[in-house]
Amino acid sequence: MDLKFEVSGRIARPIDEVFEAVVNPEKLSGYFTTGGARGRLETGATVTWDFADFPGAFPVYVAEVEKNKRIILHWDASDTAAERGGEAGHYQTQVTMRFEALEDGRTLVSIAEEGWRQTPEGLKSTLSNKGGWMQMLCCLKAFLEHGINLREGMFR
Repeated sequence: MDLKFEVSGRIARPIDEVFEAVVNPEKLSGYFTTGGARGRLETGATVTWDFADFPGAFPVYVAEVEKNKRIILHWDASDTAAERGGEAGHYQTQVTMRFEALEDGRTLVSIAEEGWRQTPEGLKSTLSNKGGWMQMLCCLKAFLEHGINLREGMFR
């Protein structure tokens, strides 16, 4: 069984606005990266994201950005088996975000992540990240549609 998932949600805003809220570090910091985002998501860039619930900025490698269509990221797997004597070697997972303009003016955002090792730690990380990405979509919706930052004060 491959350890991967996909979550999606509809945001009642035009695709340009939704896409910009993800690629722009100031906007992303307003609803998702509670410790801040540094660097715009652009093909070939390495940016950093910091979260109050997982302190310490970490690198996000931007493999591809196609405006208003797709973002492909790679980042370190949160699977720590290698550090505890499990499978040797550092590895990354791939995150693919897709954006689709809907006929009613809303935007469908889908986020998929894959690439964990098939270990108990990999399964735990898969489930954790699935919840994190669903929370990101909920926060994006609340922020763009209602100006509310759902994560503010949630982890500190």
